[in-house]
Amino acid sequence: MNFRLLATWICFAAISFSVHAAQNLDIYWTDVEGGAATLIVTPAGESILIDSGNPGGRDSKRIFEIADKTAHLKQIDILITTHYHIDHFGGAAELAGMLPIKTVYDNGVFEGGTEKPSDKYKLFPTEKRAVINPGDEVPVKQADGAPHLSIKCIGTRQTFMAAPADAVPCPDCAGAKRKPDDKSDNANSVVLLLTYGDFRFFAAGDLTWNVEEKLVCPVNLVGTVDVYQVTHHGLDVSNNPLVVKALKPTVAVMSNGISKGCGAATCDTLKATPSIQAVFQIHKNLRKDSEHNTPDEFIANLDEKCEANFIHLSADAAAKTYTVSIPAKKVEKSFKMQIR
Repeated sequence: MNFRLLATWICFAAISFSVHAAQNLDIYWTDVEGGAATLIVTPAGESILIDSGNPGGRDSKRIFEIADKTAHLKQIDILITTHYHIDHFGGAAELAGMLPIKTVYDNGVFEGGTEKPSDKYKLFPTEKRAVINPGDEVPVKQADGAPHLSIKCIGTRQTFMAAPADAVPCPDCAGAKRKPDDKSDNANSVVLLLTYGDFRFFAAGDLTWNVEEKLVCPVNLVGTVDVYQVTHHGLDVSNNPLVVKALKPTVAVMSNGISKGCGAATCDTLKATPSIQAVFQIHKNLRKDSEHNTPDEFIANLDEKCEANFIHLSADAAAKTYTVSIPAKKVEKSFKMQIR
């Protein structure tokens, strides 16, 4: 036996395994100027896109550039459309012309659904379309040597999964404040919880105030999370303080525009939540109430004529720490995952 050759092979195999096992979980928030497009790349190399921004070519191109040049993807494996508003589904058909989209999950056609996507969205080529339901787990590949990864649908179409056996009652439900019922499709948004080892990421599309309450009242269906994707671009008709307080996020990331989202009440809620250590924004709010912003350091795009800078999160293979960064500004901040 050629022991030198064997030793070389073992060393190469160990290095190869180490490189593979060290693959991080990456999340990219695209600048779609007040829409939403969150790209997730798993340790197994699989790609999940939550929403696809607006139509017109700008947003699909920005998603493609991140997918192609930064994440080095050849396809989008899974697209999850949270609801049928054009700033969330509008870029899908155009993106499908640049990168194949393999599987699409959305709300389908349902009773009480008054808003529908465009024909372009319904007809762009894909291998599979499926309706997502409360309690569903989106099938994802697992990477050898990496922590377990799951993406679970907590609720959609104003219906939520059964409470887990260990769900904790929310002590503030008795004093819950309510707003006028939302009749738009925002209220039907898909609510997702991504878990990667100890890391937990929450995204709820444009879910609105009264429906949000069901996430934590009478019991908390979600638990606590590390990262909270600020719901509905930071508008004040969403981001119920009951929910934000119960989820206890460490980091909040807001996909807003220069004049859309970043509401005063939402900003106050985020600032008043003791668990939150940092808030990142895609855009600086340039309305007259522009004092309602996170510090400039944590805003990807400061000017009205934006540079389309994105926000990036990377959770390490040990799933104990994660870093949130604005690569174009060379800004990054690391956080420890919560102990639960």
